[in-house]
Amino acid sequence: MRVLLTGHQGYLGTVMARRLAAAGHDVTGLDSGLFATCVLGPAPADPPGHRLDLRDVRAELLEGVDAVIHLAALSNDPLGALAPELTHAINHHASVRLARLARDAGVRRFLYASTCSVYGASGGDDLLGEDAPLRPVTPYAESKVRVEDELVELADDRFTPVFLRNATAFGFSPRLRADIVLNNLVGHAHLTGEVRVLSDGTPWRPLVHVADIADAFAAMLDAPREAVHARAFNVGGEQNNLTVADIAGHVVEAVPGSRLLITGETGADPRSYRVDFSRIRQALPGFHARWAVKAGAVELAEAYRAHGLTEAGFQRRFTRLAWLAERRAAGTVSAELRP
Repeated sequence: MRVLLTGHQGYLGTVMARRLAAAGHDVTGLDSGLFATCVLGPAPADPPGHRLDLRDVRAELLEGVDAVIHLAALSNDPLGALAPELTHAINHHASVRLARLARDAGVRRFLYASTCSVYGASGGDDLLGEDAPLRPVTPYAESKVRVEDELVELADDRFTPVFLRNATAFGFSPRLRADIVLNNLVGHAHLTGEVRVLSDGTPWRPLVHVADIADAFAAMLDAPREAVHARAFNVGGEQNNLTVADIAGHVVEAVPGSRLLITGETGADPRSYRVDFSRIRQALPGFHARWAVKAGAVELAEAYRAHGLTEAGFQRRFTRLAWLAERRAAGTVSAELRP
């Protein structure tokens, strides 16, 4: 297929582009480039692409495209809290506009990167399927819910949107993110010898490796329309439903000499949920999440050592809020986050 991949120079998009090319797809990227230089280790080989803000996409970019994989977003909670209006402008309104342009251009399949954080403050220990109530607690998660709702309205017999609700990502990517839970804890352990948990450690988190996310999207391109049309799918595996304390324990095992410190200073996080991943296995019989959190912690620890992760890079370059704040102060990105 001819695939337009938005966010191809991000944490997930860098892995996704390689996976799609290996499957034989003709990939074109679209990215504003805000995080293009946030590279740890050898620079990745990107597909050809457009350096363009999502809010400025033109109809002609969708001509001849068979499928869109839409990853581009302001993708963490601190960014959403800092400027909620930008989160909704980019994540919500620009995403729906992109989908409408794609439908009008004859794109057949639109794979939307949603998130399991739409379940938000669900609480309890029950496994949550895709029909569970959505209780988002951040602008980021709220924007994802709104886009899903509006994409359903765009669906027709020629245009198939699919919503892939990714669990919290982990694992190494050449364009590293250090502000997601496992990547962050392993980084602190590697640099300081301490695995510090600020909550009481009890909240549940579903996790999924970046490679498994890429595999799910690649499989979804080829899935029968009737199995996926205008449906949501949780992406991950039940084995990676873990408490924050469990995740931290795997980090201690992966980083020799590190020690666990659960401070509890922020109390119990209201965002706690366990997720059921059976629907995606039924729709995509060949897909299963291969990476366990324990193996992912080892992978990250080895990559951080091999590529010489530094304190400055960890705290600034690979933490999105800090990186954007630094670039705004230097005048290389505007207040509207336009490069």
